Amino acid sequence: MMARPFWMRLFRPEPVRAVPGVHAPAGPAAPATELDLRMMARALDLAREAAAMGEVPVGAVVYRTATGEILGEGFNRREVDKDPSSHAEFIAIQRACAAARDWRLNDCTLAVTLEPCPMCAGLIVNARIGRLVYGADDPKAGAARSLYTLADDRRLNHRAEVITGVRAEEAAGLLRAFFRDLRRGRGV
Repeated sequence: MMARPFWMRLFRPEPVRAVPGVHAPAGPAAPATELDLRMMARALDLAREAAAMGEVPVGAVVYRTATGEILGEGFNRREVDKDPSSHAEFIAIQRACAAARDWRLNDCTLAVTLEPCPMCAGLIVNARIGRLVYGADDPKAGAARSLYTLADDRRLNHRAEVITGVRAEEAAGLLRAFFRDLRRGRGV
């Protein structure tokens, strides 16, 4: 049987085969903890701050999984900073690395209100984030579950435990309201 062309594997990857030295995730993710719920509440507050500034309402918090110590937090700032990389997750991870004085955040969890995009999912892998907890799915750009599974792809050298749907309706409601108000304001 002939191998599928590379471009086809991007959209419908072939099943992952066992690779020596690379282990599959341990199975389904555990449910969100009480700490995860508290941190998601903080991320939602940050998302509201972003909306008040005219930014897409996404908030993120990086915290030590065992203690709950917040190392970094952020919200979307693309319009304010005029920077396409100013996503909530990106800012929170950068601040967490500075606080930890290390680029490896293995013992940390990232709570974010919206499923990370490919850029942010790649940063989660590269920063070695131990756990990803997110609220609303992003069917247009989600790279943790909706379009791609970058954060826990078995072919990569690091995989985060992914917990989805935490306070998803509240997070999605913030986004719906923001874009509804934006359309009304522009007369669209």
